[in-house]
Amino acid sequence: MVDGQLRARGIADERVLAAMRRVPRHAFVPEDLIGEAYADHPLSIGEGQTISQPFIVALMTEALALTGEEKVLEIGTGSGYQTAILAELARRVFTVERSTCLSRAAEERLRRLGYAAIAFRVGDGTLGIPDEAPFDRILATGSLPRRPRRLVAQLGSEGIFVFPVGNRSLQELVAIRREGRSFKETALGPCAFVPLIGEEGWTGGAWCGDTNP
Repeated sequence: MVDGQLRARGIADERVLAAMRRVPRHAFVPEDLIGEAYADHPLSIGEGQTISQPFIVALMTEALALTGEEKVLEIGTGSGYQTAILAELARRVFTVERSTCLSRAAEERLRRLGYAAIAFRVGDGTLGIPDEAPFDRILATGSLPRRPRRLVAQLGSEGIFVFPVGNRSLQELVAIRREGRSFKETALGPCAFVPLIGEEGWTGGAWCGDTNP
C-alpha cells in the first residue's frame, strides 16, 4: 500500500509514509471487508460513513505539515483510522464525532491499540471545540458546503486547516494556512467525501445515539 499507492502517487513526507506503514488499517474496517482493507478505495463502516482511501488519508495528512509538536482537531472520528495516523504524528489530538456509536467504537479500538494522547468528543464537529482552541491544525474528514467560519476562527497563528468543500457529490480538497489576520488557500485536487452534518455543514442524517439530528 505505502509503496504502490502512496509513494508512487507523489506522497513524499517520510513521516507520513512511516505512520501509514505502522497503523494496521485492517483493524479499522468491518470484519467482512478485511480482505479489502489495503485497497485504494474507501470502505463502508456503517451509518452511511466510510473509511477514506489510503491515498486521500495520506494526502490530507501530508498537507497538514505536522512536525510532532502540534495540537490537532479532527472533525469526524469515523472508524478512528485517520485519528490514529494523526496521533502518530502530532503531540495531541482532539476528535469530534456526531455518532455516539461510532465514537465509542473508535475510542475502544484506539485505546486497545495503545493510543493515549487522544481526546474524544461527541457532538456537532462543524462547531469545533471552542474551549480547547486555538488548534495548530484542523482536519475535516467529511465534506462542507462552504468554509466553516467557526472552525476557521479556532485555527491558531500559522495554523493549517484541511477540508473538502463543494456540493454533496463532488468537492475540492483545500488547505487554508493562517498568516496573521489573513488566510492563504491552496487547492489540492477534486475529491468525494460523505457530508458532514451540522450547523455549519449539511442538514439531515440521524445516526446511532444521535439525540440532535
